[in-house]
Amino acid sequence: MFKKTPESLRLTLRALARLVGYPDAELRAQLPALVDAVRLEQALPAARVAEIEALCAQIAALDAFEAEARYVDTFDRGRQTSLHLFEHVHGDSRERGPALIDLLQTYEKAGLQFNAPELPDHLSVVLEFASTQPPAVAREFLGEMAHILNALFTALSGRGNGYASVIAAVLEVAGQRVQAVALAPEPALDDAWAEPEAFDGCATKGQNRPGQPQPVHFVRNAHASNHQGASV
Repeated sequence: MFKKTPESLRLTLRALARLVGYPDAELRAQLPALVDAVRLEQALPAARVAEIEALCAQIAALDAFEAEARYVDTFDRGRQTSLHLFEHVHGDSRERGPALIDLLQTYEKAGLQFNAPELPDHLSVVLEFASTQPPAVAREFLGEMAHILNALFTALSGRGNGYASVIAAVLEVAGQRVQAVALAPEPALDDAWAEPEAFDGCATKGQNRPGQPQPVHFVRNAHASNHQGASV
């Protein structure tokens, strides 16, 4: 059964947040529970749930090294499939720094203090934050990023990568259309891995930590205020 307007998105969004995380032993052990969480709230069509279940089965069937290596190859080897959402629109330009600050302020205005080794625009962080909000607010917040999510979906689906189903699920939860879009050209490998000039905006080069889990922590502030939209 599929609920077009479910009463809660908390479990679904948290499950999707975990599914785009690094597939270490802890995450692989949680895969059955994540599928159950997605089913429980009935926020996704049955066909999408089946795709997510197939992805989980695929990850579970791989040995640890291969699962982790495939994840790194998928998300840490180019801008088009980066899980850092602002990288899709700002790259490593100076504009990305203010966008990250705006996003942090969105978290703080919702009464949450962000404390994690990842940058605040990482999809796992974005989804974890959305899971703390009422469904209508979560959908509006994620809907602001639909153009980025569709670009990520397009890049993954074009490579036949099963993680595309997770991105499609995020779009569907947000009430957005899942569609292929034109992609910005991928920088040459030498350019993508070149060291940035000192103080030249905000860069993620060297900040990803393949092989290490990336926990996300939001702490409720004592004086919470209403959510305001993020700038993307």
